[in-house]
Amino acid sequence: MENTHTNISELGEFGFIKRLQDKIKLTNKDIIKGIGDDAAVVDFGNKKTVISTDTLTEGVHFDISYTPLKHLGYKAVAVNLSDIFAMNAKPVAITVALSFSSRYPVEAIDELYEGILLACQLYGVEVIGGDTTTSISGLNINITAMGVANEEDIVYRNGAKENDLLVVTGDLGSAYIGLQLLEREKEVFKANDKIQPDLEGNDYVLERILKPEARGDIIELLAKMEVKPTSMIDISDGLASEIFHICTQSEVGCAVYEDKLPIDPQTVLTAQDFGMSPTIVALNGGEDYELLFTIKQEDFEKVKGNPHMSVIGHMTDKNAGVNLVTRDNTSTPLTAQGWDAFLKKEMDGKGEEEE
Repeated sequence: MENTHTNISELGEFGFIKRLQDKIKLTNKDIIKGIGDDAAVVDFGNKKTVISTDTLTEGVHFDISYTPLKHLGYKAVAVNLSDIFAMNAKPVAITVALSFSSRYPVEAIDELYEGILLACQLYGVEVIGGDTTTSISGLNINITAMGVANEEDIVYRNGAKENDLLVVTGDLGSAYIGLQLLEREKEVFKANDKIQPDLEGNDYVLERILKPEARGDIIELLAKMEVKPTSMIDISDGLASEIFHICTQSEVGCAVYEDKLPIDPQTVLTAQDFGMSPTIVALNGGEDYELLFTIKQEDFEKVKGNPHMSVIGHMTDKNAGVNLVTRDNTSTPLTAQGWDAFLKKEMDGKGEEEE
């Protein structure tokens, strides 16, 4: 079948907006007005509104040579909703701002939006507005996510107390290993374009980097367990960096146990194939989009043995610092390299500060 490529200029701005509007059907009764006016109108009643925004930039946050546009659209939504879940809130709506160069035809943007709308459908979120503009530097995606929560349910980063338990969801480091596989095969292809990528048997780690999931299921699970975290953050820059964020803002220290870190067996094996320490990958890899939170000790029995959560440490006095307790029971100061630094060079300190 012949591929069709329609230049955006053939539709014009209003035609393009109409094309998007025809794809988006509002179903949430709290959304009074979506796309089609100067601003959206939302009525969340007496709940508090939680808002977060995030940008994905071509060449910085993704490589279009191995990132399917539908996956990219899905990921752009998921990583933004992860921030809303990290506040213990329910996401309800997003706005989408796109800038892209002329090498992206209408059909490419359609594919991107397929992923965006699929994520919205699965997470129960509405697209209520946005912006489109031209770019001289490829594709840029900016999404603002809005959520709601009762004031008493919202969880911040600054609520951890000494002796609280440190809990993480899912497993760690898989996204970084997936990225390493993609980068390796890209270099092989650049050297010889007749060699097809060898990615067989690596579906899990590839999905973790190309199509991460926001852990809204954990928020629902915690509510059913009647467990309210004392602090919470999502893992975008790496576990170590996020631990420092919680410790700094809560003014506590932390002891993290190496043998408690949840690492998928495929991640362990592939990391070792790359000559990497699985522990370092888990601590500093980033882009896992799992949730990291603290709970009171009395809530331990409620989360104990749950397959979706791992207790990996506990909070200590601020003066004790942030430490990794290794498998041989040696305590050593933890450092956070951060996502970007881990890819390029090591750095000392506490990682990059998120806004």
